[in-house]
Amino acid sequence: MQLISIVSGLLSSALASLGELALLAGGTFGSIAKGRIRVGLTIRQIAEIGFGSQLVVVVTGAFTGAVFTAQAYFQFASLNMETAVGPVVTLAMFRELGPALTGLMVAGRVGAAMSAEIGTMKVTQQIDALRALAVNPVDYLVVPRALAMLISMPILVVECVGLGVLASYYVGVEVLNINGAYFLANMQKFTEGSDILMSLTKGFAFGGLIVFISCREGLRAKDGAVGVGRATTATVVASSLAILISNFFLTMALNIFFPAGQ
Repeated sequence: MQLISIVSGLLSSALASLGELALLAGGTFGSIAKGRIRVGLTIRQIAEIGFGSQLVVVVTGAFTGAVFTAQAYFQFASLNMETAVGPVVTLAMFRELGPALTGLMVAGRVGAAMSAEIGTMKVTQQIDALRALAVNPVDYLVVPRALAMLISMPILVVECVGLGVLASYYVGVEVLNINGAYFLANMQKFTEGSDILMSLTKGFAFGGLIVFISCREGLRAKDGAVGVGRATTATVVASSLAILISNFFLTMALNIFFPAGQ
């Protein structure tokens, strides 16, 4: 009975969190539809989220592509299939590794900072001051961040995948002596537009998860500095788990619309 009580409590908490996220997302997109967009704040957030995250994203993509190429080569070399390394790494970067790793890096860097900033405003009653001035906190705090994240994430995914593929080519051709012509030919042959669309779609979806989880945790922060720390930790954990879990379901669903090899 105690186990059932614990499980039911966890399910209730999860459903309540999903409901809060849905309400926040609905309010945000409603404000966007009504044109309540602060362009200056949005541009500032794009610079913080997009430009500020480039270094960590491209380094992650490059070394992921490099190490994946080395591991694939060591396995395929025993089968005399070295030229298959190119398409395997490219498809993995586009369809899975690029979007997921970008999401995890952005969640750790931007999501935590976003939650801490909003949480600090919450515990110091700055959000109450916004309401007193007849300023909707969602319009002022969430909408610019949501727009900036949804614009920046697909671009960051492209950069992560692009550097991963370039690193894969360098390691495969220059370090492991795979024939460069076959490497490129097979890469181009087996990489389709559907792979790129899947990558961008996942990046857009992961960006939405990160921004709404971060803003929700920040808006719920309480108990001073301790509460801000808890909100920051909860943001990184929840965002990372949400990306990993949703990645599976997105893969299953998107393969219906963007099947491999089509």
